Amino acid sequence: MNVTDVFSDNELMLRVRDGDNVRLGMLFERHHKKLFNFFLHTAGKRQVAEDLVQEVFVRMLKYKHTYRGESGFGPWMYRMARNVRSDQFRKRGNAPFDSANVETVELADERPAPAELLETDQSIGLLRTALAQLPIEKRELLIMARFELLKQDEIASLLDCSVATVKVRIHRAIKELSRIYHQITCEVRA
Repeated sequence: MNVTDVFSDNELMLRVRDGDNVRLGMLFERHHKKLFNFFLHTAGKRQVAEDLVQEVFVRMLKYKHTYRGESGFGPWMYRMARNVRSDQFRKRGNAPFDSANVETVELADERPAPAELLETDQSIGLLRTALAQLPIEKRELLIMARFELLKQDEIASLLDCSVATVKVRIHRAIKELSRIYHQITCEVRA
């Protein structure tokens, strides 16, 4: 068992808050990939995503005294990530989302036929394009719920709303994403 597995995220952040700054490295190891993917899917640019991840951990250290642990580490981290992203786009302007730079997960060795691969790649590209056309609030919500696999109660805590509201917002975001995706696929086929 690894020493980092002994402590929960909440315990680690409470220790960081109390002055044990080395524990932030453990949190970084656990969460930098999740944050990178979150930023990559909301910003669309690898370098921006990497910079934003670093900024989140700098701010965690700077604002460690604000951590209370009541709603858990995940919502606190993503609230900070959302603030970092907002500040970044406010400073540099809200650059358009670049879905072409979002990388796909490598396929397993047992690959389907080339025609199926091409169709899948095209579908993924169209889905990325549709996701990029969603308003940032809906895109962010879907990324947290579907890519980052945050629980609805964690998202509710992060957004300071009820779980029922989160469910409705996710449903509406999926519905809008579906509409945009359908529209794009019709345009491609035409």
